[in-house]
Amino acid sequence: MTYCESAPVAKTLPAPTAYLCGLTWDGSMLWHSDQDAGTIFAIDPSDGTVTRSWRCARVRADLAYDGTRLVQVGGRPKRLLLIDPETGESAGEKAVLPSSGRLTGIEFGPEGLWMCLRGPTVVQLRNYATMEIEREYPVGGESPSGLTYVDGMVLHGDFGEAMVRALDAQTGAEVGAFRVPGHPTGMTWDGRHLWYCDFPARALRAVELDSVLVNRA
Repeated sequence: MTYCESAPVAKTLPAPTAYLCGLTWDGSMLWHSDQDAGTIFAIDPSDGTVTRSWRCARVRADLAYDGTRLVQVGGRPKRLLLIDPETGESAGEKAVLPSSGRLTGIEFGPEGLWMCLRGPTVVQLRNYATMEIEREYPVGGESPSGLTYVDGMVLHGDFGEAMVRALDAQTGAEVGAFRVPGHPTGMTWDGRHLWYCDFPARALRAVELDSVLVNRA
C-alpha cells in the first residue's frame, strides 16, 4: 500500500463556473458539469476552452461517458440522466435503487458501472443494463466524491480529507491513498492523467499517478 502526502499537479485549467460537480473523458475531451449553472460543458484539455455546453438543470453530482451518451448523476432522488453529447437532448434516465441521495461518483470500467455512495461509504459495481449490484466494498472516508477507473483500480475522492483513495477492483483491498490540493469532487482518467475538480479553487487539475501510486497495476 502506497501513501503520499501530496500529489504533484501536472496541469491546472480554470473551471467555467463555480459549483463543480462532474468530470469525465470521452476519448478526446473533458466533460464537466456544474450544479448551480445547471450546465454540462465540453472542455479542450489543452487550454481549457469550452467547445460546447448543454443545459441540464438537474445536475447534482458526478458525470460519466458510456461510449455513446453522457451519464449525469442528477434529480431528487438521484438517478442517472442520459444525455446525447452531440445535441444535449435527453436520452432517458435510469433509477438507482434504493432511491436516495447517497450517490456521489460514477465511472465505467470493463466490469460495468462503478459508483461511490455515502452514509455508509461504499464502492459498488453495478450491471449497467439492469442496475443490479454485483459487488460492494466498504471504503474509507466519510465524504466520498467523484470516482474513476484506472488499470484495474477504482479511485474515489474524499472531499473532507482532501484525498484520493484507490482500491483493487477485483478484491476491494485498498492499494493506496494520496492527498491532493484543494477538495476533490468529479474525477476522471484520460489514459495518462488523473483529472479532478478542485471545488474551492474553481479549477480542473491533473496529476500523474505514477508519482503517487508507484506499484499500481
